[in-house]
Amino acid sequence: MKTDLTARFAAFLSPDEILAEAPELLTDQRKRFVSAPDVILKPKSVESVQAVMRYCTQHHIPVIPQGGNTGLCGAAVAEGGVLLNLSRLNRIRAVSTADNSITVEAGAVLQQVQEAAAAADRLFPLSLASEGSCQIGGNIACNAGGLNVLRYGTMRDLVLGLEVVLPDGSLISHLQPLHKNTTGYDLRHLFIGSEGTLGVITAATLKLFARPKTRATAWVGLPDIEAAVGLLSLVQGHFAERLESFELVSRFALDLSAAFSRLQKPVDAEWHVLLELSDALPHDGLPDMLAEFLYRHGFENSVLTQSEQERSDLWTLREHISASQRSLGTSIKHDIAVPVSRVAAFVGACAPALQAAFPGIEIVCFGHLGDGSLHYNTFLPHVLSNDAYAYEDKINTIVYEHILAQGGTIAAEHGIGIIKNHWLPRVRSPEEIALMKAVKAQLDPHGIMNPGKLLPA
Repeated sequence: MKTDLTARFAAFLSPDEILAEAPELLTDQRKRFVSAPDVILKPKSVESVQAVMRYCTQHHIPVIPQGGNTGLCGAAVAEGGVLLNLSRLNRIRAVSTADNSITVEAGAVLQQVQEAAAAADRLFPLSLASEGSCQIGGNIACNAGGLNVLRYGTMRDLVLGLEVVLPDGSLISHLQPLHKNTTGYDLRHLFIGSEGTLGVITAATLKLFARPKTRATAWVGLPDIEAAVGLLSLVQGHFAERLESFELVSRFALDLSAAFSRLQKPVDAEWHVLLELSDALPHDGLPDMLAEFLYRHGFENSVLTQSEQERSDLWTLREHISASQRSLGTSIKHDIAVPVSRVAAFVGACAPALQAAFPGIEIVCFGHLGDGSLHYNTFLPHVLSNDAYAYEDKINTIVYEHILAQGGTIAAEHGIGIIKNHWLPRVRSPEEIALMKAVKAQLDPHGIMNPGKLLPA
């Protein structure tokens, strides 16, 4: 089958668009899933993507779009068919400071887009731990969030327009940098968060913002999550849109990261918050305003940065939590969200339930408290290898039942993929799922787009 497909695609693709081997594209970053496609394609143009999709639709060949391969839910895993890697579609097509927009191709790496915006004295605010390797198409396909959702929103809020190749090879392109457009259904939102199940995103026009000229950064130690939520409410009420990030870190998560990063822990506490204010105007008094505010409200167990190096060290402690967990072995990760007011209730109830079922289980809890999104990662100390996944269903059941009890969601920013699609009926109604399947059937009648992902069987 592989040889046959390669020969057939060679009839209309250039030789370098068909890969004989690409082991780096076959294994996901957690080394959990390994793809086994019949052929790997790396198209160099939108026209090539269209030709591939036309052929695959005609012959009912599955197509699995792939970006930077940094996903955590198996959404880019191929079992047969075409693994369609978009990394060669990586141009910055246009930057418009008048429109505060940037138009980029799907294979552009997030950091590349951030740098192109900065070169134009603008900010593209999406910020992720994987920004040096993840790609814009994947960010859009899973509606990525990251550190700055509190102020700027998720990827859904940052996309002005999309260019998408549909399964039949036709092209929908609305890349004009329009901030208002009320001409019927806004079709771009179908593809944002669709995980490659409806079409292939090839380009996007994204929002840009003024670059911050002033920042004020603080690390605050707190006795519990309730105090962190109280602080969030106070900061939002006082500093309004200046609040850019509000990150929650447990004691255990900080201990791991500090040891890994070889940095001193800023303060001693059970829970920690890293918060950052920013202003597009020079404002020398902003750090002092934050310091006075924290002192006045009794948050004295705090450290405020006095230099860019100090700020960098605090963010290193936050950003190295994921890497520092590797010493604990394989984790069962949970990318979850609940209403901010219920985060404490979830954490307070879920941890004892997990410990009762799995004595000695270790929990690394951290994330974006400002929008209620947490990374809730569990480790079984006696299982360091991928054998831990044998316990995944039982652990997930405990975590997700507690999440649902608090009105939350099982996927905040990583997507559904293949590891959570059987849970989708618990968070979306039968009517919603039926509507999703109807949209899928209309756009992809042969079911070739990323089969087995997102939607339940």
